[in-house]
Amino acid sequence: MGTSFQILQKKKDLLSKLNILSASAKYDNSCSSSGSKRETPVYGVGSGYLNGIYYTWRSDGRCVSLLKILMTNYCINNCKYCINRRINDVPRAIFTPEEIAYLTVKLYRRNYIEGLFLSSGIYKTPDDTMELMLRAVHILRKKYDFKGYIHLKLIPGASPELIASALKLADRVSSNLELPTEESLKKLAPEKSIPLLLNPLKLIRELYENKEVKAPASTQLIIGATPDSDKVILTLAQRLYTQKMVRRVYYSAYIPVNKDPDLPAIKKPPLLREHRLYQADWLLRFYGFQLDELFQEEENLDLKVDPKLSWAIRNLHFFPVEITKADYWELIRVPGIGPISAKKILQARKYGVLSEKTLKNLGISLKRAKYFITLRGKPLVKFKKDFTYKQIELFYSRATSSL
Repeated sequence: MGTSFQILQKKKDLLSKLNILSASAKYDNSCSSSGSKRETPVYGVGSGYLNGIYYTWRSDGRCVSLLKILMTNYCINNCKYCINRRINDVPRAIFTPEEIAYLTVKLYRRNYIEGLFLSSGIYKTPDDTMELMLRAVHILRKKYDFKGYIHLKLIPGASPELIASALKLADRVSSNLELPTEESLKKLAPEKSIPLLLNPLKLIRELYENKEVKAPASTQLIIGATPDSDKVILTLAQRLYTQKMVRRVYYSAYIPVNKDPDLPAIKKPPLLREHRLYQADWLLRFYGFQLDELFQEEENLDLKVDPKLSWAIRNLHFFPVEITKADYWELIRVPGIGPISAKKILQARKYGVLSEKTLKNLGISLKRAKYFITLRGKPLVKFKKDFTYKQIELFYSRATSSL
């Protein structure tokens, strides 16, 4: 009787920790995830659904489910935007490394998850925290022979030796920069600094260049917690890409969870702004755009239209593009034509004469592109060089409203 009660109590304690530490982990976007609730409980009794299971998308497009949790939400830092800041009166918990490993393996064997995303507040010191996380992952890999996916969040200030160990045990690592300027960090996260947060990324770049790790790290920037403009944010992102310090920058709309005079008085996170930054980031990485092309006099991206259309409107001298002659880089500048569509057009031109029907069959979004292209010299719609911003915006909104 006593033993059964102890086992049940242990499971309840573990589930309580899971509820607290999965809720605390949901603000990190570095695994491109969104929440998932399952109707089947983890154990025979207890919660009606399991907290902490999130979806993420791999580079090959496959969707996988991860257990996304914190090692602990105890934290010595007092970041004003963070729910786990030191002065907050919130439920606190800490997993043991053995509990993390046990939970992950149990859920993995029941096909709830395909991997683990593990982050943490800073408990005692950065090294103490990183060691706890590494011990959990070591148990998974060595004791349980766990072959599933593991993403580790690196702790700022942890020693290079511990970071190197994390890279050996995890499939992916990330280290968040949080805010784009030293001034913003001093205001909202005074224990942090740009050099401190860049150090792990620089170390990983060095190891990657020496072929000691498979890929660079990723990082995350919070959007809307400070007055930093989109241009400032993307300038930092471009520098990180150019210097090969990250493989991906994630943008996370600021979610108001604390009251503080230094925080903006907003009720909802700026999700549309976050979306525009991802679109602009894509243009910088895959479309050959330069940062200065995305901004004119304004320091922030246009929220009414996407940045590619915004550029097209400001550069009508570039259009119309002749679809039968344009090269790859000219084609992907056309709103509605992306890298895949451009390659299809180039391939189709080798084997026949292009027509509107051919373009539609290729999956080209003519509802978007038709205002910016010609087909053997013939416009698909009446194109005027003196189109105003409002005219094109109106045409475009009508064309895409049903998409």
